[in-house]
Amino acid sequence: MDKDELWIDDDDRYSRLRLIAWWDQRKLAEAKILVVGAGALGNEVLKNLALLGVGQIVVVDFDQIEQSNLTRSVLFRRRDCGRSKAEVAAEALADMNPDTVVTPLSVNVLTEIGLGTFRDVDVVIGCLDNREARLWVNRCCWKVGTPWIDGGIQEINGVVKVFVPPRPGATDQDSTPHACYECAMTEMDYRLINLRYSCPLLRNEDIQSGKVPTAPTISSMIGGLQTQEALKLIHGLPVSAGEAVVYNGVSNQFYKTRFQFREDCLSHETYAQPVVAPLSARTNTVRDLFAWIARHDAAEPPFRLVLDRDLVRVLNCEQCGWSREVMRPIQLVGMTDSRCPQCEHLARPSLIHAVDSDSPLADECLSRLGVPSYDIVRVASQQGERVYLLAADRDL
Repeated sequence: MDKDELWIDDDDRYSRLRLIAWWDQRKLAEAKILVVGAGALGNEVLKNLALLGVGQIVVVDFDQIEQSNLTRSVLFRRRDCGRSKAEVAAEALADMNPDTVVTPLSVNVLTEIGLGTFRDVDVVIGCLDNREARLWVNRCCWKVGTPWIDGGIQEINGVVKVFVPPRPGATDQDSTPHACYECAMTEMDYRLINLRYSCPLLRNEDIQSGKVPTAPTISSMIGGLQTQEALKLIHGLPVSAGEAVVYNGVSNQFYKTRFQFREDCLSHETYAQPVVAPLSARTNTVRDLFAWIARHDAAEPPFRLVLDRDLVRVLNCEQCGWSREVMRPIQLVGMTDSRCPQCEHLARPSLIHAVDSDSPLADECLSRLGVPSYDIVRVASQQGERVYLLAADRDL
């Protein structure tokens, strides 16, 4: 055979992909991607990633499949109604491409996914339907330096946004930093997020985000664009970070818009490389964490654990004196939880933002304080603040 002759092996699953000049199937096989949301958009993204032979996918979604999902979700069937979206999607992808290992997590991304998971993946793809979850994913990605791709759809219109935070400890960043998701948020965006919470800062179950009307065609288009941007990031190709690609399906027009970087943006908190601690949020207490730091990290007490999620410790009714211990992150406490069973008034939450060495809560398990498994926690001492990876929780 002539050395310049191109040989196509039809027994190679990825033979047509390898014909692309810059393609590196090994990079895809070694890639790990976190997909948050397994609805209409998530289905398209997950399907594409499996077809491409991405090595590892973590899919997060705590919802169950409904009949209305079946018109827009290629991975779901009628027999799947009532089952976990994440688990059914994982089963369908395993059948589609056994080369791809899929880990389904039927949990709430706001409260049950530790920063270690965001840190360990190459790219996060957001297929979400509300601003609160997008804002949370953005802040998590910025803390650990993981790029993420946001997608949104409505009717036959859609948008894709690429965000690339600075890498922890890197010194070769561009002189002009890229905007993040929160940089582009407006006052109306913040008001819509706040509408989800009542006066005493508890989630209002009666205010729903709404069922977004979408067609399967726009899911395919936007999911394809999100996957394509992820391909570029994995291959080291340039992307338009801090920009949005907007598609108007009525007029068949695309346009791009660049977001303005905000110096005072709250999402721009970045963590240094964490100290790896062989501890678990599920089995170790705050005092265990402090003791390990004192022994292994040359830090001196007193210590303070700073909580990323405000903890509702108790609910107190100011009308009749009724109270109840809660011990849950504020995102999981609703108005129905706070209604006093004695006088029907709304009880006021007592919030905890940090736990000190001398606090009675120091003897509580980290998970009971709202710290998820495999999280990166912040601890302040006389030497300053450092971050620690709870490595014993690493299941993925």
